[in-house]
Formats: sequence, structure tokens, C-alpha cells
Amino acid sequence: MENNEKTEGKKLEEELFNSKKSGWERATDEEKGLIYTFSNEYMNFLNRSKTEREFVKSAKELLDKNGYKDLNSVESIHPGDRVYYINREKSMYIAVIGNKKIEEGLNLVGAHIDSPRLDLKPNALYEDSGFAYFDTHYYGGIKTYQWTAIPLSIHGVIVKTNGEKVEVNIGEDENDPIFTITDLLPHLAKEQMQKKLGEGINGEDLNLLIGNMPYNDKAVSEKVKLNIMKILNDKYGIKESDFLSSELELVPAFNARSLGFDESMVAGYGQDDKVCAYTALRAVMEAGVQDKTAVCILSDKEEVGSMGNTGMESQVFDYFVSELLNKSGENRPNLLNKVFCNSSMLSADVGVAYDPIYASVSDRTNSAFASFGISFDKYTGSRGKAGGSDANAEFIGKLRGILEKNNIQYQLSELGKVDVGGGGTIAYILANKGVEVIDCGVAVLSMHSPYEVASKFDIYSAYRTYKVFYEEA
Repeated sequence: MENNEKTEGKKLEEELFNSKKSGWERATDEEKGLIYTFSNEYMNFLNRSKTEREFVKSAKELLDKNGYKDLNSVESIHPGDRVYYINREKSMYIAVIGNKKIEEGLNLVGAHIDSPRLDLKPNALYEDSGFAYFDTHYYGGIKTYQWTAIPLSIHGVIVKTNGEKVEVNIGEDENDPIFTITDLLPHLAKEQMQKKLGEGINGEDLNLLIGNMPYNDKAVSEKVKLNIMKILNDKYGIKESDFLSSELELVPAFNARSLGFDESMVAGYGQDDKVCAYTALRAVMEAGVQDKTAVCILSDKEEVGSMGNTGMESQVFDYFVSELLNKSGENRPNLLNKVFCNSSMLSADVGVAYDPIYASVSDRTNSAFASFGISFDKYTGSRGKAGGSDANAEFIGKLRGILEKNNIQYQLSELGKVDVGGGGTIAYILANKGVEVIDCGVAVLSMHSPYEVASKFDIYSAYRTYKVFYEEA
């Protein structure tokens, strides 16, 4: 008879070691059903929210349907009230007012809703050799070669001098035309292929091909350009000068889809950081009223340093919290500083999932693994933690207790090997205000590419983590 009794050493190993395994191994059929349903809802949201403006618009629709009110529309707030504030259509703050006074602190989850992309230059339209193009300027950290020879769509707004705003979304509907940036055929690319990978495609060469048909008039010098402008004038009522007051973004035209024979992953554009933004949004929507006020931050401009009046570096979030204090009737001089010092935050941003194909850049022991649960980064920055935020051990211990109590799988990781690279989030901005904060998000593959990959198990883990944080931190 086989002896199945565990040895003393095996018992100690199971008790004392921090064993790691895929969350799918212990997920029940019921849990898997919840994960797949949630992920389908996420993909549907992502497909109609590829830009920050679209994300805010989609979020507002959800919030309005669930009883939230614009903070500007109410004169006072009370425990149980649910409000939001929209900043210039590109960032958003959402609050569920708790039973305690706001001065006793907030439970914050902050994500960003901008993603790397291509923007049109102010003077974008030109013709060359029978083709019409849009000239672009890339936004955020991209690998330029990844943006050639793929289908692209155009999203954004054009604002005329009379104040009329024209919304643009071309390339998402299957009946729409799409656009692309051409690349050089291998037969003629000997010189190009001898360059370093980062130099193969210059940023100035990321020009969007938009047309080839000339306007039928021999007197016209730029016939293809004129034909394009005629089409745009007929559809939108714009002239070329209206591009000067536009915000038009180029994003991949393909939709988020389930990945793998087992459909265990999501592949899609903009998951950095919309995967954390969506899960944080759903969590604050579905969180019950607790002692502390719960706040969800959906910020802009993180990919370029969080600057500007829609970025986290601006004072608009401080204004939002001040308005909460004003409308709750508890504001007084210097109270805002006390609120922040009494607050805790999960900086909801994606991490790097260990990729065995590129294992050389990772410290395997301190890497996040796909499907191993929500990933915490105690510190970010680069090399000697420069430019990052470093969470306090007491805060991490408290969070571990909350997660283990609720049976939520988690892991702590770093962003690659110490001397290889690094990165940052909005964590340091809130930490500078006195908030207790740690980075906490979904680990993804192919970050900043046109088609990023995330585990459905981790996506649902993020939602559960943010929800229990709102309710129990």
C-alpha cells in the first residue's frame, strides 16, 4: 500500500513557503463562469472606448443608469450619495459618500484612461505622388515599427470657430473604410533591415494613407487632397483650417477578442490602462456604502507624464475633493491636507507579465505571472528606484490581510531586472500629497503595443481587489 502521509519537511514547506500557482487551478466552474461573463462585458466596453474621451462618455452612460449624479448638479451631499465630476471630457472622478466624515480619509483607486497612440499634427493633410496622407505625432512610448501595415481608425473631435463640435469615429464599423501606414517591402529593405530595431521606422515617417482618387478638375494642383477635403466637407461640414482646432487620434481598428483555444486571455488595444480603469469603475459602481468615502480616479495624460489640466499633476482632483468637503458641509481651512494624509490608495496601473520568450530582461523570482492574480509593485521607478513611489510595509500588511480574508489571489513583483529599465505611474503624485499608496494592477504581455494581452483570471481578480478595498480598507 502506498504511503501518502506527508513528511515533516513537506508539511513545513507547505506552511512556510510562498508557493505560487495559476489561479485557474483552484477556480470552480461557477467562478470560471463569472470570470468569462465579466471579461465579455469588459471587451464590449473596451471596443467602444478606445480613447480617453470615449471612455469618459461610456463611463458616464453606465453611471447615469446606476443612479449617479453629476456633482455640479447637486447642492449638498450625504452618506450614500453617488456622484461624479467630469474634467474637460477627458478625465473623471467618481465618489460613493461614506458614513464617516470625509476628513477621516478616502479609499482611492486611481487608473488612467489614455493609451499610446498616434495623434494628427495641426497641419496634417498633404498630398504626395498621387496619395493623400495625414501627418502624425506619436503619443506615449511606442515601438514605431509596430504601427505600420495594420488597420487604423480615426477617433476624436473637431471644434469649429463657432463652437460647434464634430465627433469623429471612422474605421470601427465594418462598413467603414480603414486606414494604414505603409512599410517597405522586404525585397527593397536591405538597408532598412540593417538598422537597429528602434531606427527602422522614423517617427516622421508614420504618415497615414487616406486616399488616392483625384478630384476631376485639371485646374486643381492637388487633386487627391481636394477630393479628400470634399468628402470631409460633405460629411462633417469642415474645411482644412478646422483641423487646427481638432484632437484626432489614430488607434488600431481591430477589436478586443478572446485569445487562445481555451479563451483564457483577452487581446486588445489600450489595456494599459483601461483594463484597470474598467475594473475600478465597475468596483466603485458595485461597492456598497461604507464608513469611508470611496473614490475612483480616471485620469488622463499618464503616458506622457500626467501633465496638463486633465492629468493627475493638475489641481483639478484637489478641487473635486474640496467640492466634496464643501457640499458635505464640513470644509474649513487646511482640511484638504488632512483628508489626503488620512487616505489610502491603490494606484491601478498594469504591470509586466513574465514572458518566457523574453526571459532575459526579467528576474523570474520577482516577476508577475499571468493568471497568478492581481499584481502589486511595492515600488516603481528605474535603476535605484529613481522617480518612483515606494509603499510602506504597514500598508502592504494591511492589504494582504484584506485579500487573504476574501480569498483573493495576489502577487508582488517588479518591472524587470534592476538595471534593464523601469517605469512609473500616478502613485508618486498622490504619495506626495500624503496618501498611503501602492501600485496594484493586471500584469500584461506586449505592453504599449497595438494589441496587448491580459489574463481573464487576473482581470476579474482586479475587479474583486478594488471592490474589497473600497469596502474594507
